[in-house]
Amino acid sequence: MTTIDARGLSCPQPVILVTKAIAAGEKDFEVLVDSECSFENVTRLLDCRSFKYGTEEKDDHIIIKVKPA
Repeated sequence: MTTIDARGLSCPQPVILVTKAIAAGEKDFEVLVDSECSFENVTRLLDCRSFKYGTEEKDDHIIIKVKPA
């Protein structure tokens, strides 16, 4: 499973990284984000692309586990 570490990045960088992963054919990956804005923007992108995902909150970040629809 590929991990996209977007912690410490401001928008739109996390969305760009996820978009590139999707364009490269990634279908099963996780994204690490550490801000509410990044979380909302990445999950909005995933919703628009019909990806399913689950989330897990850690002390200092959120893990978005992505699966294809």
